[in-house]
Amino acid sequence: MIKIILVVIASLLAIVGNIHYLRDVIKGRVKPHPYTWFIWTIVSCVVFFGQVAKGAGIGAIPTAFAEVFTVIIFLYSLKYGFKNPPRIDKYFLALALLGLIPWFITKDPTISVIIVVLIDLVAFVPTLHKTYFHSQSETPVLYGSNVLRHSLIISTLGAYNIATMLHSISMIITNSIMVIFMKTRKYKKVDA
Repeated sequence: MIKIILVVIASLLAIVGNIHYLRDVIKGRVKPHPYTWFIWTIVSCVVFFGQVAKGAGIGAIPTAFAEVFTVIIFLYSLKYGFKNPPRIDKYFLALALLGLIPWFITKDPTISVIIVVLIDLVAFVPTLHKTYFHSQSETPVLYGSNVLRHSLIISTLGAYNIATMLHSISMIITNSIMVIFMKTRKYKKVDA
């Protein structure tokens, strides 16, 4: 029963955090990086199916809710997102896409999740870079709720293994870095 309550809370965090973020995208308060959101769309899909295949059980439900919003935010990022990314971001996108090749070859859920999490980390670099230099282009609500959501997901899994846990662990770390960048960079701008 506790796991069901935690899954509901984690799913609600995915919905609320993403709706808040999407609203900020539409209002122009946030500029999502299209490359990152495109890769996240692919990664979340692979992680969800990998979690299901490796026994995550109801712990995969918040990932499914988040995937729906990831697709929507990617589509909105094409119109409202960060424009004119630096050339290096194109290299990160290419590297992330090349990283999908081993997944298509192996078709193993664990190997697939490891590969897509590594791709996810590479895809996160343009957004981290953008946020470091343009902290006002993001909002901490989504990333803070992601930290809490992924912490709850870990506690609700039906099985604990690399395929079910790795993505949440990496998301806790990277989303925490995003929040730190937004908070410390804004603070420095106010003092400057």
